[in-house]
Amino acid sequence: MMERPLRNATLLRMGLRASLLQATWNYERQQGLGWAFALAPAIERLYADPAERRDRLAEHTAYFNTQPTLASLALGAVAGLEERRAAGGGVDHEAVARVKVILGSSLAAIGDRLFWFTLRPFSACLGVLVALGGSWLGAPLMWVCYNLFHIGLRLFGVGWGFRAGPTVLNPQVRGRFNRLVGSLAVAGAALVGVVVAVLLVPGGQPATLVFQALLAAGLSLGLIAAQRARPSPTEWALGTGLLCVIATWFR
Repeated sequence: MMERPLRNATLLRMGLRASLLQATWNYERQQGLGWAFALAPAIERLYADPAERRDRLAEHTAYFNTQPTLASLALGAVAGLEERRAAGGGVDHEAVARVKVILGSSLAAIGDRLFWFTLRPFSACLGVLVALGGSWLGAPLMWVCYNLFHIGLRLFGVGWGFRAGPTVLNPQVRGRFNRLVGSLAVAGAALVGVVVAVLLVPGGQPATLVFQALLAAGLSLGLIAAQRARPSPTEWALGTGLLCVIATWFR
């Protein structure tokens, strides 16, 4: 039997815990343990019997994997199903598991494009452009630009998913996400062009031919590396850092 309905404070606790979704990532269950940890505040509130709580949490440690930020939407939707299940609303384990699988794969497809392939490069270019102007605000601006979306969805996406239920990713929401991805992609491409122009003509004076050649080589290698499905962030960071050191030496 359901002990108490879920409240905003419980959903916020779930959002805070969602930041640790991948803390126990493993090859067998991937985000499964982190998912159960994030959902635990809802389970504790809904089920008074300790044995029943343990059973529900054990079910949620099963395999689960999605884009970490948008996982909050799935957490909220599943918390709503668990509330109905605890109240005897005709929801069983199989129904909850199906919703987890469907939302997990759908959110992963959208989240990877939104965060890894558009928002992160856009934020980086924005920060670099400001830094090239000699301002120390470049790094804070990059952090704020990325985390305004990232942390915001982590914290408040649970409530969104809880209110919308399993249909949280309806065609209208998908369309909005796709339009956001397209807009960020266009804006990011424009920023890349501005950054390249600033690097080639710093202070109105053309850079040396060696620097121009290194910049062209770096852009070409970056485009080639971007064809890989999952470029390693470590490889990106090391390669970009090395190129910057070399370019600065010849500038």
